Amino acid sequence: MRDHIKILGILNIVMGGLTALAGIIVFLAMGGLAGFLAMGVPDTSSQDAESARAVAPFMGLIGGIVAVFLLAIGFPAILGGWGLLKFKSWSRVLMLVISGLHLLSVPFGTALGIYGLWVLLKDQSTQLLESGGTMPPVGYAMPQQPAPAPGFPGAQPPQST
Repeated sequence: MRDHIKILGILNIVMGGLTALAGIIVFLAMGGLAGFLAMGVPDTSSQDAESARAVAPFMGLIGGIVAVFLLAIGFPAILGGWGLLKFKSWSRVLMLVISGLHLLSVPFGTALGIYGLWVLLKDQSTQLLESGGTMPPVGYAMPQQPAPAPGFPGAQPPQST
């Protein structure tokens, strides 16, 4: 289960990073288009240029709102993914909520959300995250220490001839 938690953390960091990158691209594209329209479109009548200048601030505003929205969605996934990689106990609750929200993002988010819910709702995952990742894996046998030799520490047992 330890590997599933790490994979889920990495996938959420990637998904959150791509979402944040999309927000930055939208901000740059809409801001650039708004700047282009504000300068005025060449080879058009003055009425068209005035209409373009009037629309430019709204395009910039819409681009900024969409960018902030996408960044606000991407950042918690990155943070939760990092928490899963570090086996932080708080990351389980955060990632359960984010996995539920991922279900609405068809098709990749839905697959990631189902996988996230499957991993995080297991009892072993809960125990592993609450222990900070120190819990040994299931089926792991603790190594047995050899019995100390009789006599003084470090003394060799008698040799038979």
